[in-house]
Amino acid sequence: MGIEAEPAARTPDGCEECLAEGRRYVHLRKCVQCGHIGCCDSSPGRHATRHFEETGHPVMRSFQDGEAWLWCYIHEVVSLTPAAR
Repeated sequence: MGIEAEPAARTPDGCEECLAEGRRYVHLRKCVQCGHIGCCDSSPGRHATRHFEETGHPVMRSFQDGEAWLWCYIHEVVSLTPAAR
């Protein structure tokens, strides 16, 4: 069994829900399971966390240039990793 590649970002221009609602966001997170782009918990919508709560997809990657980390909602742990957008 090989390592599967992460899916492409579904909305590389910003948070999927904030773009649809015309809202602003602070930082972006990418779901490594489906490619959903959501805003961070410092943003009003908290769409990355909502995505986890609605789908159960537990791991998000920072979608900010120059940041290389993953966050697991289940274990509440950060992991440093090579950057990928």
